[in-house]
Amino acid sequence: MGPLDALWHLGNLFIPALGLGGLAAAMAKLLWRRELAAVPWTRLAGPACAACAAVVLGGLVLLGSDGKMLTYATMVVACALTLWWRGFGPGRG
Repeated sequence: MGPLDALWHLGNLFIPALGLGGLAAAMAKLLWRRELAAVPWTRLAGPACAACAAVVLGGLVLLGSDGKMLTYATMVVACALTLWWRGFGPGRG
């Protein structure tokens, strides 16, 4: 595998995590406009994307391959908990 192929594989590994984190943060800002007006989108999306990426790596290590439904379900839960923590919970400040 060449370096360009490795870059594509790495990108395809993390695209679902980045997409979920970014879209979930945008949807949270839309659904809870008043409550999240003071919280910037980047403050929500950054940690959500990082949590999703950590879950993807954990799923790859624990399950032996990426793309398993258990990994994706855990990624959704981790994203939701991170968004709650940064938007409404103790990590808001």
